[in-house]
Parts: sequence; structure tokens; C-alpha cells
Amino acid sequence: MAEEEQPAGTGEQKVVRTQKIFLKEVSFESPNSPEIFLQEWKPETNIEIDSKFRTLNDDLCEVVLTLTATTKVSDKTAYLAEVRQAGVFLLKGLDDAELHRTQHVFCPSFLYPYCSATLSELVLKGGFPQLLPSPVSFDAIYRQRMQAAQQARDSEAG
Repeated sequence: MAEEEQPAGTGEQKVVRTQKIFLKEVSFESPNSPEIFLQEWKPETNIEIDSKFRTLNDDLCEVVLTLTATTKVSDKTAYLAEVRQAGVFLLKGLDDAELHRTQHVFCPSFLYPYCSATLSELVLKGGFPQLLPSPVSFDAIYRQRMQAAQQARDSEAG
């Protein structure tokens, strides 16, 4: 394939390719149903996002994106829905900084539409109004985490 060819006079070709996308885990709880359906629907929803990765071999890694939605109405939990969407990615020829950024920005960004759609469908199947998670900038999250880590290192050194 063209993306694996090495141009003359350069090092190893950089390859970032999705090998597999799969649903790792799904959870849905509606602890206060059916009574919650009888209340006026004024929900407060909190969505938490997390991602983890693990190396499978030199060139493959698994990235798992987790979206957890907790919706309450009048301080009662209407539902708690969690989706763990995973992918296996071929990451070849990247230096350490590129690899780190790809694992924390590109891969979760790639998985997000799948994870978000599954979460939305899960909430609908639970009998609740459609949940449409907002777009997420994994690049902004990554930059914030890197800045926080740098500040922590600076305060330890100082």
C-alpha cells in the first residue's frame, strides 16, 4: 500500500491506521423508574469523558474511550449510562511525542462519534428523550493536561 512505502532517503514511514473498532462495555441503569417518568422532565445531565490506552505490541495499541452520562431530575437519578468504545490502532514510525499525542488526541477523536451514537441510542432505548453529547476537542483536553502536568513538575522542582 502507498502509505506503507518508504520515500527514498528518509526513515521509517509514519503510519496511523485503525485496525478494529468494537464496543467493549455498555451499562444502563434507571434506578427510579417508572416513577421518574411521572415527574416533570427538567433534567440535569453530566457527561464525563475518559480515555485509556495500552500497548498490544510494538506497533499496535488499544484505546478505550468512556462516556458516562448521569441525568437527574429533582435530585433523583433518572439514568446512568456508560459506554466504553474501543479501537485497535496501528501506530508505526512515530516518535515518542507523536505517539503520545496520537494516543490521546487522534484515537479518542476517532472513537468519539461511535461512542456518542451508542450512548444516545442507549438512552433512547431506556425510554428517555434523546441525548446528544456535544462535540469534544480532545486536542484542547490534551493541552490542558500537558499544561497541568508541567505546572505540577515546576512546583515540585521549585
